[in-house]
Amino acid sequence: MRINGHGHILPEPSQIPRFMKDKKLFWVDEDKSFMRQGEWSRPITDQSFFVKDKLLWMDKHQIDHAVMLCLSQLYCNGWSKQDCVDTMRFQNDFNAQIQSNYPEKFTCGFVVQPLYMKEALKEIDRCVHELNLRVLCLPTHFLNSKAEWLSVAEQEVDPIFEKANDLGLALQIHPYDGEKMVALKNQYWRFHLVWMMAQCADTLHLFTLRALPKKYPKMRTSFAHGGMLGIAGYGRRIQGYDGRPDIFKGYHDPRETLGSENLFFDTLVHDSYTLELLKKRVGASQMIIGLDDPYPLGEMEGVGTSFPGRVVDYAVETGILTAQEGRDIWCKNVLTWLGKEGFDFHLQNT
Repeated sequence: MRINGHGHILPEPSQIPRFMKDKKLFWVDEDKSFMRQGEWSRPITDQSFFVKDKLLWMDKHQIDHAVMLCLSQLYCNGWSKQDCVDTMRFQNDFNAQIQSNYPEKFTCGFVVQPLYMKEALKEIDRCVHELNLRVLCLPTHFLNSKAEWLSVAEQEVDPIFEKANDLGLALQIHPYDGEKMVALKNQYWRFHLVWMMAQCADTLHLFTLRALPKKYPKMRTSFAHGGMLGIAGYGRRIQGYDGRPDIFKGYHDPRETLGSENLFFDTLVHDSYTLELLKKRVGASQMIIGLDDPYPLGEMEGVGTSFPGRVVDYAVETGILTAQEGRDIWCKNVLTWLGKEGFDFHLQNT
């Protein structure tokens, strides 16, 4: 089996509620050429953003199953409570419909906004108990009521983690909105190529300092994009922890959670040397395949030498990974992250 642990899917233009376009919250052009939000727009670079073409794309690349995460544009940071509740309800209902219509092909995620905690906890219950969704998607950072950007690993978010732990959910942490946090011009695609990686590192830093993998052992967390700068900067974080103990009173040594069995990283790191570092840091058992399809920063054919699974394939060819480790990254490890719940149907079908 080959299971993609990090993919995305767009609704058809006609499926997006009218209020979302009227308020410029999010919509897709009728000809499906662009996705839009306010004054922002992004070209739809591959028709596999949409479900029928996604299925054809999966068949072409021998991908048996895929985890469809929530759209980063719908993290709703800075939105009013009602717009946030309405939009996230739409996103979660849409993902639930995809999973229900194609259970043998898709496991889908759902999203909540930590700013509105009461509504977030209620939505988690609805998504799990009514929609049968078991992958919770959170942004690396969110805007609090004081318009301050906080890491999602801050104590304010613990009620969400407690519920995710009680329910035994898989959690996926993904960066976005970097251009709203950093006073740099968004040139050279720097916020996708550099700052998204820095956002992952920032939240991984606090996630380990607070020892959240130990605090919530039934919650299985995956960091998108391999937590790249967080892994590369591990030694610096250790040096800082050891060198300035006055700063870290009440926090945990990051070494305590390195390689935790419930802490995963996807393989979307783009080169085999970075993948090798990830393996050395956390172990091959904690790595899951992540294609980030169909974005051009994902492993998409037609972008340079890229194709789905390229980094893992090359790592196996060069001996960075064993053949069995490569197979586990594509299947066993993804199933472990997701938990057996909800996947019994697929195991039975094989």
